[in-house]
Amino acid sequence: MIGIKLEAVGFQAPIGSRCLIITDGGGSIEAEVVGFSDVSLILMPEGNLRGVQLGARVVPLHTGGVVSVGEQLLGRVIDGAGNPIDGHGPVRCLHSVPLRGESINPLNRSPITDTLDVGVRAINALLTMGKGQRLGLFAGSGVGKSTLLGMMTRFSEADVIVVALVGERGREVREFVEDILGPQGLAKAIVVATPADDSPLMRVHGAWRATAIAEFFSDRGKQVLLLMDSLTRVAQAQREIGLAVGEPPVSKGYPPSVFSLLPALVERAGNGVSGSITAVYTVLVEGGDFDDPVSDASRAILDGHIILSREVADSGLFPAIDIDASVSRLMTSIVDAEQLARAREVKGLYATFQQNRDLINIGAYQGGSDEQIDRAIAAAPRIREFIAQQHHEKVDMPASRAALAALTGSNQPPVPPGGDT
Repeated sequence: MIGIKLEAVGFQAPIGSRCLIITDGGGSIEAEVVGFSDVSLILMPEGNLRGVQLGARVVPLHTGGVVSVGEQLLGRVIDGAGNPIDGHGPVRCLHSVPLRGESINPLNRSPITDTLDVGVRAINALLTMGKGQRLGLFAGSGVGKSTLLGMMTRFSEADVIVVALVGERGREVREFVEDILGPQGLAKAIVVATPADDSPLMRVHGAWRATAIAEFFSDRGKQVLLLMDSLTRVAQAQREIGLAVGEPPVSKGYPPSVFSLLPALVERAGNGVSGSITAVYTVLVEGGDFDDPVSDASRAILDGHIILSREVADSGLFPAIDIDASVSRLMTSIVDAEQLARAREVKGLYATFQQNRDLINIGAYQGGSDEQIDRAIAAAPRIREFIAQQHHEKVDMPASRAALAALTGSNQPPVPPGGDT
């Protein structure tokens, strides 16, 4: 045993199979085979290693990970091993699926043509999501990503919502379930929680389990919304596993297995033959570095990204979406030309204002010098009002489009000082 890595000898087992380690006192810890050397198997424990001693007996289970699934999971909170942690008794599911299933055959993917109403005005109107899309939510700490995820959970028109809380502080798990989700959001949701003090294998399993549950409902024709907070912590957990088994760090401390895990996980979401999994993965941005290895890899495999800006949050605007830096790559194919033109107009005015904001704030810009800047100055307060939305306020897709039409219809340039009235 070195760190969190265990070595076992005396039997053979394939990668991904499960073993039981018998602890001092007759208990057991489940572990997974993650590698092997000439004479030994490398195991990664799923739980705490207390009670494990040299020479402990290891019992191979000869099975890979299996996830128990069913309608019974709705409204429940489970851990990465599938055990309920909400105090409402055991969960007895009637079906089971593999933990690490197969990604959707590209030729079996239905095209993304239908919009998904998430109840958030700025996303519905300016960053429209399609059913089956995979979107990244890039944010630092304390800018409201959990609140935005809670709004999407409560207000989404999806049939089933699966929430994976990976690597969160224990306090935040309860706050998300009770305060942010609330009874309304939890009623049609399944929460898989693997807090920061869980083993790295348990945290990775939490992400796989949530994805497998989403697949089960999608295969039965349901429209599923998968929210994973966060993809970065999944990558960090895999980094711990990879380094423990001897992988070399290749990019800022991340081993190669991290960059094979991310697409394997994300590609399991999307449109299938009967249902769909629309996925939103949060990506933590530390110190404003949007080009760290995980962020860069995530942008390459996702169908768009929403940037939550600390600068926008500090100005008192929530949700703190930077609409200039955010994009939904599929919006052009799922909305009509009128909405697309209006969204581009609003984003263009917002970008113009941001580019000239310093000049405007210090009074260096003279009204009438540039028509586009004049329009941007006139529109800026209305754009802020358009983006702003209370966490308990739902704005559906028709209302979002109507608000966008009203916003762009009122964006007329002001009369220059001294001009004709």
